Amino acid sequence: MDDPTVTPQLNVPSTMSLSSLTPPSKHISLMINSNHHQSPSRTIYSDRFIPSRSSSNFDLFNISQPSPNSSPAVDSHKDDNSGTYTALLRAALFGPETPDKKDVSGPPSGRNIFRYKSETRRSLYSLSPFGFDDDVASGVTHSPVKAPRKVPRSPYKILDAPALQDDFYLNLVDWSSHNVMAVGLGNCVYLWNACSSKVTKLCDLGIDDSVCSVGWAQRNTHLAVGTSHGKVQIWDASRCKRIRTMEGHRLRVGALAWSSSLLSSGSRDKSILQRDIRAQEDFVSKLSGHKSEVCGLKWSYDNRELASGGNDNRLFVWNQHSTQPVLKYCEHTAAVKAIAWSPHLHGLLASGGGTADRCIRFWNTATNTHLSCMDTGSQVCNLVWSKNVNELVSTHGYSQNQIIVWRYPTMSKLATLTGHTYRVLYLAISPDGQTIVTGAGDETLRFWNVFPSPKSQNTDSEIGASSFGRTTIR
Repeated sequence: MDDPTVTPQLNVPSTMSLSSLTPPSKHISLMINSNHHQSPSRTIYSDRFIPSRSSSNFDLFNISQPSPNSSPAVDSHKDDNSGTYTALLRAALFGPETPDKKDVSGPPSGRNIFRYKSETRRSLYSLSPFGFDDDVASGVTHSPVKAPRKVPRSPYKILDAPALQDDFYLNLVDWSSHNVMAVGLGNCVYLWNACSSKVTKLCDLGIDDSVCSVGWAQRNTHLAVGTSHGKVQIWDASRCKRIRTMEGHRLRVGALAWSSSLLSSGSRDKSILQRDIRAQEDFVSKLSGHKSEVCGLKWSYDNRELASGGNDNRLFVWNQHSTQPVLKYCEHTAAVKAIAWSPHLHGLLASGGGTADRCIRFWNTATNTHLSCMDTGSQVCNLVWSKNVNELVSTHGYSQNQIIVWRYPTMSKLATLTGHTYRVLYLAISPDGQTIVTGAGDETLRFWNVFPSPKSQNTDSEIGASSFGRTTIR
């Protein structure tokens, strides 16, 4: 209808009256205006788990708090705020030393980035958006840089060792897994118990013979003794009893190395004999390859490879069944006595050359590659790896007679130890991996704490911890 005077009517079913569709106006008013009658004892922050902005500390990061009356000019700070957040996030993810980091005044420690209902007291690690606890070492948060480990520059114990020979090609000191050190002095072998400092005379070879090498078995109390007459004696040190004598070499035996029940012996006669102490034969195989005296022998930690060094300036690697070397390294220009397998990386071998060479070289026997070379400036007499950290020790002769602790693979010097007045020809490491003993032609054995313990770098070795001073081993 087009007549404006006619009032429009609702079309409702006949069963309903028009009055039933009209709600009471009082109830409608209360429902619509309910937000104007809040309880004074209740604070409503927000719904749908959205935090209340009123309780957030925006000033903590110089972020302007949005307000209903803010003008469009506020958007001019958007880029600055975004840059601030980006810098903070980059620092949390990659640490403070990032190439693109800008100078940002960081938040004070002990504060949260965002607060909800109340501020909690947490450590600086809580500034990370990943929420790590204080006692959790995070891979993305950076702890304070540790100071370089300090290595004592003086030996904690010195033993007089009369008649300790000044011969580069001999190996007269070894330290057992049972914490007993063996040393060959003249024609005798002495045992020094590191726990009790007790000295025991194990054997006397007689006036016409002398000790050229000693070597402990890996897990028992058997000690091998190489003699100047080319014989190898096996002794049970716990009973001070000789088990057997094995022949086969024509000249002195200056190098010994154990691999379980297999004993390798290197001689001035240029050969290496493999001996199984369980067999009746004196040796089970003969390894030929060196053109001069064999002065260095070391089995790898998995007992699969034997490294040998000789006065022919050669470094050879043999496997368990070969009679010819499987790897030959000829880069050294002097005798190779110092040989050490890494306990941390399979196939990593270190070797050192004599006076005309002065270098420590590293090899990967798994890939047959020469890795690196370090000129030490003096004759390299011995090498040993730390069992607890990726470091190694070298001892030297002409011309500085020093002991150097190296960090691998950077080959940075951690410490240079001096005190010996002759070439440091002998070196052994304690079973806990913390202490080394060095011997020289000055007829002294010196004990140094150079490596940390496996659990704590600040824990002192129990070996000789309460015994200082100078004593004699016989």
